[in-house]
Amino acid sequence: MLETLRNIVQEVNAAEGLDDALGIIVRRVRVAMHTEVCSVYMRDASSERFIFRATEGLNQELVGVASLAAGEGLVGLVAEREEPVNLENAENHPSFQFLPGIGEEQYHAFLGVPIIHQRDVLGVLVVQQAHRRRFDESDEAFLVTMSAQLAGVIAHAQVTGALREDILPGEGGAQAKIGGVPGAPGVAIGTAVVISPNADLYAVPAREAEDRRQELRAFRDALQSVRKDIQAVAENLGSELNPEDHALFDVYLGILDDSAIGAEVISRIKGGQWAQGALSQVMIQHIRHFERMEHSYLKERAVDVKDLGTRVLAYLQAEDKQELSYPDHTILVSEELTASSLGEIPREKLAGLISVRGSGNSHVAILARAMGVPTVMGAVDLPYTRLQDREVVIDGYNGNVYLNPLPEVIQKFREVLDEDRALSLDLESLRDLPCVTLDGHRMPLWVNTGLMADVTRSLEQGAEGVGLFRTEVPFLLRERFPSEEEQRQIYRNQLAAFAPRPVTMRTLDIGGDKALPYFPIEEDNPFLGWRGIRVTLDHPEIFLAQVRAMLKANEGLGNLRIMLPMVCNVSELEEALDLIHRSHREVVQEGFAGDLPPIGVMVEVPAAVYQARAMARRVDFLSVGSNDLTQYLLAVDRNNARVADLYHSLHPAVLQALAAVAAASKAENIPLGICGELAGEPEGAVLLLAMGYDMLSMNATSLPKVKKALRNVNVAEARDLLAQVMLLEEAGAVQQRLEHFLAEHGMEKFIHHPVE
Repeated sequence: MLETLRNIVQEVNAAEGLDDALGIIVRRVRVAMHTEVCSVYMRDASSERFIFRATEGLNQELVGVASLAAGEGLVGLVAEREEPVNLENAENHPSFQFLPGIGEEQYHAFLGVPIIHQRDVLGVLVVQQAHRRRFDESDEAFLVTMSAQLAGVIAHAQVTGALREDILPGEGGAQAKIGGVPGAPGVAIGTAVVISPNADLYAVPAREAEDRRQELRAFRDALQSVRKDIQAVAENLGSELNPEDHALFDVYLGILDDSAIGAEVISRIKGGQWAQGALSQVMIQHIRHFERMEHSYLKERAVDVKDLGTRVLAYLQAEDKQELSYPDHTILVSEELTASSLGEIPREKLAGLISVRGSGNSHVAILARAMGVPTVMGAVDLPYTRLQDREVVIDGYNGNVYLNPLPEVIQKFREVLDEDRALSLDLESLRDLPCVTLDGHRMPLWVNTGLMADVTRSLEQGAEGVGLFRTEVPFLLRERFPSEEEQRQIYRNQLAAFAPRPVTMRTLDIGGDKALPYFPIEEDNPFLGWRGIRVTLDHPEIFLAQVRAMLKANEGLGNLRIMLPMVCNVSELEEALDLIHRSHREVVQEGFAGDLPPIGVMVEVPAAVYQARAMARRVDFLSVGSNDLTQYLLAVDRNNARVADLYHSLHPAVLQALAAVAAASKAENIPLGICGELAGEPEGAVLLLAMGYDMLSMNATSLPKVKKALRNVNVAEARDLLAQVMLLEEAGAVQQRLEHFLAEHGMEKFIHHPVE
């Protein structure tokens, strides 16, 4: 059954759209389960009815016509209960409802299971049989497994169907909302430009050919180049292979003949598709065909076809001299955006970014926040190759992408854009003003940086220091460890740019989702593995070189602060402090002047919360990394779109942990800061003020909003608010209370709810 399941999923994955996918499901499931009927009912979001969308065994003429209301009939019962319904004699059940003309009178046995994707009931999968019997446990288990496997594929096919090339926006194409992870705040309305990595068949966007003859010529030239490559390889290995093995190269060449796959590609090009898209579509179709074959030898031919397709695509891309055209309000879309791809587009053209993969912590997201470009990451259900030249709306506040947006949805987002622009103008007037509450309490606002590109924007926004300089960014941008001198220059530039303002440099924090290409860390559970201080203590040569570079860069400036990441216990801290003191002695012996800078610890794992006082006694400051602390407290990967709704920085457990660290730092009388996303949220900043945090560090784009919020409150009312929310037991209730507080203080524009 597992092989059958896998084959069905593969076929559905290759479907062109929802109708094609559902047709495959009902045909293959009926055969696999040896039943007489298999049907799918899909929920229509606008009418909340379950539409009879596909069948094998019932009346095909009623497909798309017959429907049931929510909670109506056995199908409605399955959806309402969100669990299987297995009946020996369906018509005797009180929920049974007869649908005239559908042709199910003769079928008595009924088994229906819900199709659920990310808690949303998409539809119901049903099998029926004339013989009165209860489907056995293995049948039920198979259908439940099939439904669970297909739910995500169906969700993807729904969106793909809404983007069919023959359906124009406003002419039948349904609006689709794709959830992801917020990468950078803001709203963008624009035109999608899809970029794909080199020689990836699965990432080639669909695009019409501007010159079919030129595309045909390019394809045939690429074929000829690949033929020459294969012939050269065959000749080089001629003496080492027997005639039977050598014949495999003839098979390779045969696949490329105009009479085989090559002819299909040429046909698609003549039909108007550009060469790369035609090649991709044909090759993927054949790869999946071979992968579905049961014979192991034939199944392995999928690898050969993929290799050939990739080789031809590489030549096509090399010959493609046409540069991408970037319209005004470009929204750059890719399977995985990189900083280098971001740098190729003129800044004045760029409105937003969408990446299927990646997280809010990825390099491109950090850069996007620094640039103020609305971004959605981790949009895993996005059929990105079909988005070229389509109108797209990005909600970077909530991590949503809208395809085929309805006119009223576009209008709502235009209003949000207008409000954001008005708010930006209002906030600009605060740039040179201090962050002081209504009753005179001073709260320094610092920034998180990782690139020199952040410096100008940070200073323009009125940053008073750097609460987190991510030293791993220069490491990530190289193909080897940067030398001590290279690091010294990088750190010197950063320190000098902000001098005399303080700059807090976090020692190398790799591992988790930040792996160096030249120092890979492969683990089953990287976030609980070898990362942060654990790596650098195991490699003191890396740690010592980095600290020496920092100390040397600080000479004559004196604005350096060193911060240690992912510290879990006192022994790690003491070992790191010993190495820092050793580095200081060494640089002094080399002739560099300067005192040992302040040293601090990041509190970002639960263990550090409970040992905060012990650590505070050994360092000069504490700084909470609230992003990781929230992740570890809630056991939620904040970069995973599937569980993103469970990651909540205002969870009562998180707030209690933050308050506990504040109490520990106060007891030991050392400064306490925070450098997570919570510090950059106006409502979060008010709570942190009340808890007694001495400094807030955030992305530069968040700084004016936080300053506006804190200048509108006094400490007494912030503490009263904190006392209220600390009694609440749900993150949603905390969020509502904080939003009510913002509204009471004239800050409704800081509240951004998803647009439905």
